[in-house]
Amino acid sequence: QVQLVESGGGLVQPGGSLRLSCAASGFTEDDYGIGWFRQAPGKEREGVACISTSDGFTYYANSVKRRFTISRDNAKNTVYLQMNSLKPEDTAVYYCAADRHELSCSGDVLKNEYWGQGTQVTVSS
Repeated sequence: QVQLVESGGGLVQPGGSLRLSCAASGFTEDDYGIGWFRQAPGKEREGVACISTSDGFTYYANSVKRRFTISRDNAKNTVYLQMNSLKPEDTAVYYCAADRHELSCSGDVLKNEYWGQGTQVTVSS
């Protein structure tokens, strides 16, 4: 069975940094898409950053480009999201998601196959 476990969320001041981790387990195939998504109160869940385990191509939402970096360690089956220069509008529950077929990192992101529990990120002074 597939499991995704996030960690690293918390409270940070504007301009600060956090690093989120997502540990994936239970996949029977080597190739899958994985990424980070977030949902703020009263808003739709949106894609933040995604990465392919096969070729390493990445996607970033325009709102986080030049501030967030997604990376992976295939040997550990772990994906990271380094978040720098955090803003109050980054406040949300951050989710890790994966899909064995085609990961959706924009548009209808809820169709992605597997989801973690989520971790709260709050940016406030």
